[in-house]
Amino acid sequence: MTTFSQLEKILSTKRCGAFALIDPDIKNDGNLADTVKKINQSGFDAILVGGSLILDNNFDNRIDFIKKNTQLPVIIFPGSSKQLSGKADAILFLSLLSGRNPQYLIGEHVESAPVIHSLGLEPIPTGYILLDGGSRTSVEIISNTIPLPMDKVDIILAHALAGQYLGNKFIFLECGSGALNHVSTTIIETLSKRLDIPIIVGGGITNATSSKSIANAGARFIVVGTHIENGASIEELREITSSI
Repeated sequence: MTTFSQLEKILSTKRCGAFALIDPDIKNDGNLADTVKKINQSGFDAILVGGSLILDNNFDNRIDFIKKNTQLPVIIFPGSSKQLSGKADAILFLSLLSGRNPQYLIGEHVESAPVIHSLGLEPIPTGYILLDGGSRTSVEIISNTIPLPMDKVDIILAHALAGQYLGNKFIFLECGSGALNHVSTTIIETLSKRLDIPIIVGGGITNATSSKSIANAGARFIVVGTHIENGASIEELREITSSI
């Protein structure tokens, strides 16, 4: 069974699933074992691994460590074409729909595609839309793109529909790590009524109230990352995953 099929199976049995996001940078190495253990006990459905900027060459080793210490699917959430590993189960093959930087619309894809093929890594085409969550994020800086304002729902919908028509399997709505605000429920409700593909929502999800409202609005997966990195307890994380 492919990883994408596993995700479809999760969505066939649950209203909304949950991804835990791990930033595989050297600064998090000391807590990596505890982080994976916490995720395993907190009701998540899969682990995303990736970050906007990784300061060493140990990405493959960290993927290997995570994979050996969990039964959950491990999916790369790449910040660049350098974040690749054959030890992962799959990779979100991201297209930054909200930006106009050609490097993240096609450049990184051309560089990574031959490597993904040689590794036998399963690509999951995903349209990525960066929204303004109230603070300037690493994604915005590294990708040199401007997030879409959350009050421009019609423009966000147009980007999401374009992503669907291009053949993406998911639309990923993101406010960036450590966002002050999560994606508005108005946006999620509007897109969920018009799209035929599932919506993933990440950024700024720190409690059960926000996760429940996002799931109620129509998100099919939520992503929790910074909250885990900042030391959320198993109990707090379980409240989030059980609320959806």
